[in-house]
Amino acid sequence: MQDLREDAALIALIRRGDRPWHHYAQLAETAGTALAILEGRYVDPDEDEPLVLFPEQGEPDTVDLDAICSEIEAWEAEGMRFVSVLDDDYPVNLRSIHNRPPFLFVRGEVRAEDERSIAVVGTRHPSVTGLDTAHSVTSGLVSAGYTVVSGLAEGIDGAAHETALELGGRTIAVVGTGLRRTYPAFHAALERRIAEVGAVVSQFWPDAPPTRTSFPMRNITMSGLALVTVVIEATARSGAKMQARFALEHGRRVFLHRSLLEHAWARDYAARPGVRVADSAEDIVDQVERFVAPELALTL
Repeated sequence: MQDLREDAALIALIRRGDRPWHHYAQLAETAGTALAILEGRYVDPDEDEPLVLFPEQGEPDTVDLDAICSEIEAWEAEGMRFVSVLDDDYPVNLRSIHNRPPFLFVRGEVRAEDERSIAVVGTRHPSVTGLDTAHSVTSGLVSAGYTVVSGLAEGIDGAAHETALELGGRTIAVVGTGLRRTYPAFHAALERRIAEVGAVVSQFWPDAPPTRTSFPMRNITMSGLALVTVVIEATARSGAKMQARFALEHGRRVFLHRSLLEHAWARDYAARPGVRVADSAEDIVDQVERFVAPELALTL
């Protein structure tokens, strides 16, 4: 278990800084300590002198790490576990992407078996056929022993979570708000069910509302948690298409359901390296088992 003061120091760095959050994740992992960075004791190996993160701000004010430790303890007493990149149980898949979040809040439990995760995503306004496809694909993935990751959104995401729960499978919801909020609000009961048997994951402060930037950040994290991303139905401006792009940037494979080929964006993506067109969960599982799972096995 990571020293609570290290987690508190990481929080202090993020609150003080104005750089993208993943910068602090990379820095803390490279240094192996947030506390030494905060206190000016970390020596940059490239410069052979102490790293100064905020020279334009002058000497930092004294940080009350005990107060931040108390915040972390209060969050955890509320059922929100704080997991930072300095913790051993930060998700392995997520640790491998360059723009990983520096911390997660988790309701429920992310387990080692969730390394075998597949993201199922799609539009908030699906067709009846799209919902049937989401159910069929998710059923096949659960039967093959994969954890289903999705974003708790209306439509395809909700169908994926519901199907996994109905079949007794593992599912993880990656949300675009803090864990004290639910978006959309009518998925509050679904969110509670997921937390009871799987996990609800957020990279935002507990009271953070939904914003136009939080959902793309959520898609980055969802892509990072999963071995591959499966897109069921999506328009050219959808978050699901955005996640497909992030997944390719992360070196992950992307599966497009064949029905998507009616869209020009999907035909363009289908021609890209790392993208496959699938007709069924069996197609997806077959290719994941042949190309992705063997790579995963080498890391276990």
